[in-house]
Amino acid sequence: MANTKSAIKAARKSTRLQTRNQGVKTRLKTLHKKLDAAIASKDATASKSAASAYTSAMDKAVKSGVVHRNAASRAKAHVAKIVFAK
Repeated sequence: MANTKSAIKAARKSTRLQTRNQGVKTRLKTLHKKLDAAIASKDATASKSAASAYTSAMDKAVKSGVVHRNAASRAKAHVAKIVFAK
């Protein structure tokens, strides 16, 4: 258990941020699954809309510090290679 005021506040903050980060990561995983399903169905318009939603969510996750910018860039490049190159 935390002993000082600052440690108690840090523990509260840590749990709050962990909850937020978990929600963001869950949303990213869901959007990625929808993107994979759209690619598997070979529907170009659905794939492009799912890809744009995924990249937008990834950018927002980077902005809030949940995902590292290089990891997001790599994921977006992979999506672009599959979806937008066709």
